[in-house]
Amino acid sequence: MTSADVDATIRQMLYQAQHILITTHIRPDGDAVGSLLGLGLALQHAGQSVQMVLPDGMPQVFRHLPGSDQIRREVQPPFDLFIVLDTADIPRISASMNGFQVDLCIDHHVTNPGFARVNLIDPEAVATAAILAEHLPAWDLPITSDVASALLTGIITDTIGFRTSNMTPKALRLAADLMERGANLPELYKRALIHRSFEAARFWGYGLVNLKRQGRLIWTTLTQADRAAAGYQGNDDADLTDILSGIEDGDIAVLFIQHADGRIKVSWRAKPGWDVSTLAARFGGGGHPAAAGADFYGNLEEVQETVLKATQELWEQQAINLNSARG
Repeated sequence: MTSADVDATIRQMLYQAQHILITTHIRPDGDAVGSLLGLGLALQHAGQSVQMVLPDGMPQVFRHLPGSDQIRREVQPPFDLFIVLDTADIPRISASMNGFQVDLCIDHHVTNPGFARVNLIDPEAVATAAILAEHLPAWDLPITSDVASALLTGIITDTIGFRTSNMTPKALRLAADLMERGANLPELYKRALIHRSFEAARFWGYGLVNLKRQGRLIWTTLTQADRAAAGYQGNDDADLTDILSGIEDGDIAVLFIQHADGRIKVSWRAKPGWDVSTLAARFGGGGHPAAAGADFYGNLEEVQETVLKATQELWEQQAINLNSARG
């Protein structure tokens, strides 16, 4: 189908539905939250019945966004249209919703196989929120100031403040348009990327103390004991990966996060020219060339050994390819 055909199909789906359920991936980040609120509020403004569900709850750092008080942890039937946003594959959806048929997926991850009945996947987009900012008008959905604030938050966070290597003039124009529609860029930027709780800063400290380096590979670990000692209540990394990605001496950074259920979340960050999405996909995860992740179960030390060995091998192979291309 052409882009116009996809837009027409999605518009029909959105307006024919009686009750719409929207969710996103587990441990939601700014793009996930911003996309969820942006689409959900736009549909509400158009008169549609919508429930927005985050089984992990609304992250504290985004609770200032309009509509955040509407976020639910559990699905409340009925619904006849199930939309999943900013999610690369089915396992990234909460287990409580894994049995639902996904009607529509809107995403920008290059590893997304297109698991929904209808898919709008644009790997060139800097964020799923950017896809929504571009397409909402084609679906006859309004971009009010609260919708614009949510979508701009998604763009800001996924580009780390317009700093990622995939930034484009198009993305900046979308951000400018959202500002013209009422989004306060300086305030949203501070809330999303600068302001952190005391506990989050302490959590960072444990990760930075554990920082290690081998050649151009950098990694660190956040354990359950670190989380408890810091008093950090979130189940994420408090955006420590953004700090790791800025370390000048490394090409690839890896963060290991230990969770109470025995799961170990592994996040990769890479400098321009390096692609960690294939490595994440190899371990059942996904993402982008510069930012990807996967979940593991098992002994922390064993997971680290396996992941670091594979990451080092990836670095060596891609270094050969880069040198050949430059030569």
